[in-house]
Amino acid sequence: MATNAPPTAGDILESAESLRRGLDVSFRDEIVGAIYEDATAIARAAVRTGRRAEPTWDAKLDRILTSRIWGIPIMLLGLAAVFWITIVGANYPSQAIATVLFGLEDVAVGLFDSLGAPWWLTGFLWRGVYRGLAWVVAVMLPPMAIFFPLFTILENLGYLPRAAFNMDWLFKRVGAHGKQALTMSMGFGCNAAGVIACRVIDSPRERLIAILTNNFVPCNGRFPTLILLGIVFVSAAFPPSVSTFAAAGSVLAVVVVGVLFTLLVSWALSRTVLKGEASSFTLELPPYRRPNVGQILYTSLIDRTLFVLYRAVIMAAPAGGVIWLLSNVFVGGDSLAALVSGSLDPLGRAVGLDGVILLAYIIAIPANEIVVPTILMTYTGAGMMIEIDSLTELQALLVGEQGWTLLTAVSLMLFSLLHNPCSTTIWTIYKETGSAKWTTIGALMPLAIAFIVCFLVAQGARLFL
Repeated sequence: MATNAPPTAGDILESAESLRRGLDVSFRDEIVGAIYEDATAIARAAVRTGRRAEPTWDAKLDRILTSRIWGIPIMLLGLAAVFWITIVGANYPSQAIATVLFGLEDVAVGLFDSLGAPWWLTGFLWRGVYRGLAWVVAVMLPPMAIFFPLFTILENLGYLPRAAFNMDWLFKRVGAHGKQALTMSMGFGCNAAGVIACRVIDSPRERLIAILTNNFVPCNGRFPTLILLGIVFVSAAFPPSVSTFAAAGSVLAVVVVGVLFTLLVSWALSRTVLKGEASSFTLELPPYRRPNVGQILYTSLIDRTLFVLYRAVIMAAPAGGVIWLLSNVFVGGDSLAALVSGSLDPLGRAVGLDGVILLAYIIAIPANEIVVPTILMTYTGAGMMIEIDSLTELQALLVGEQGWTLLTAVSLMLFSLLHNPCSTTIWTIYKETGSAKWTTIGALMPLAIAFIVCFLVAQGARLFL
């Protein structure tokens, strides 16, 4: 009489793997729910109270901040407030730093001229390399010095886990990890910092999804372009008393679009090249805490601001030299910048932009902060990066002389949001993944999406409007 042989270890593992593949993404919620139900039943059986305890103040606060109705609107309002404070608060420090750094540039140029240095050496070193570095420092440092402390205060208070809780159901639906809400938020300051923050996600597959999609939230370097468009095409239509709020609102609208693309691309990746089982994620909301001033200053200014600024400065140095060469080397009476932008113009027009804008983004791969001054430099033929402070002069140049329209503004906003990450972020992706393949995908996938989206928007606007 034959008897069934006991299952081997291989049989058990194969059966477990088969069952694991059949799990639904909601299994993590069912597990956590069962754990809390058992804990509640045990507590009711073991603990007796004379009367029901009143909810604590933090429980009352959580009912509002993590509410299905109010949670996300409050989060968006808080984000808009952070943007407004950053935009308004960074203006004066940026101008002061730029005045000092560019003043040193003028002194150095005068010194080189008095020593009889060749014009090309003086121009390349001081009007090119140094000016690129000075511009990045003046544009990046004040917003980061404001944004990162505000972000760290929210982190210290215990609000960020609540933000992740509010967004968890969205990321769960697209097959991503709930903690991606935290890494996405970090990307607002710097996408390189957001990529590093993806280490908090344990699952390699979901960590890779978070790394590849972090670029779809606008970093600090892309804010100058978005703010410029908000000022020229949005805030100019409002009274001065509310113009800054209108500009902040336009930036917030772009951020919402970026979040939607983050979710959409995460969904596509989780169902194609990064398809796999959902990882278990239990988010425990910590108690609210009083912010630690010392930790805030160290984390926001030393560990984040200076670290990111150091990488950006290193990457921006060669970009400044390239910009100067393109503007000051002439072939047949035209500068290299004019020749290259002219060759790129048909492609730029097809996506609602122009060749100058595409050239600026190619040059600005090391640092997005230099996109706007490069555009202005090429339009005016100044021979070096410049800035126009007067809104009237800016509108006259962009709208009057160069023919920018609302379609140009919308296309540029979308392209600025979706295009390839900067070289600092690309290098960080490689360091975090150790893979040239995924680094290439992380660099080229957003660029392809940017061109496709802008092409569809431009062609659709020209067809129907």
